[in-house]
Amino acid sequence: MKKVVVLSLGGSLIIPDNIDIKFLREFKKTILRNTKKYKFVIVCGGGSVARKYISVLAQEKINEKLQSFSGISATRMNARFMSYFSNINPEYGIPHTLNTLKKYLGSHDIVFCGALEYKPEQTSDSTSAELAKIFRTIFINLTDIAGLYDKNPKENKTNSSKDFRGKTPRRKRGRVKENKNAKFISKIGWKDFNEMANKNKYKPGQHFVLDQTASKIIRNFRIPTYIIGKDMKNLDYILKGKRFNGTFIDG
Repeated sequence: MKKVVVLSLGGSLIIPDNIDIKFLREFKKTILRNTKKYKFVIVCGGGSVARKYISVLAQEKINEKLQSFSGISATRMNARFMSYFSNINPEYGIPHTLNTLKKYLGSHDIVFCGALEYKPEQTSDSTSAELAKIFRTIFINLTDIAGLYDKNPKENKTNSSKDFRGKTPRRKRGRVKENKNAKFISKIGWKDFNEMANKNKYKPGQHFVLDQTASKIIRNFRIPTYIIGKDMKNLDYILKGKRFNGTFIDG
């Protein structure tokens, strides 16, 4: 039987301001090329669409549970888009439950999904980590930066952040520059990573590379976890057991 690999595909890569069709094509080619050896569960994030919904609901003082529901809907919409982009049209749509996902995986090499059933203080990252635990496999997180940094590698010119949050901060006056003081972390242990993830309290639509629940899962179940950016050569290298440019969380 083929080994199952779980990927978390960041919403910032699926639907940025201007859709990067070149990246999406490279992603699709890389996945298809490796289906001879693996089956893939690809959990899609909600990205800016989810954060826009959540931001408005938060301004209206709507409770966090309903904010999370709106984010979950965005992840499922992105998953449906990626499924269609990959010319996959599941008979019953995007899986919303683990049982449906397992059913699809029995007859498909590639299954796209968003966040599954609602659980408090979780994002699509938690779904990915939970699935990696269930399938006893590795977890690969694809985001819009090259890996993990000790500080935000994308510093806003007018409102820089001292804490790395993993994705582009909200722009002010459209000007974002690189934070030259941010140090890249190529390898980190589960415990140390968990401490980084928990420096900030959870909130729907947060920016850190993995949410606090996902970090706890990979630590408790000792799940080898990879964080990489847009260069699909690195995804290919990981799947082939070669050296890659990114972050490895282990040990």
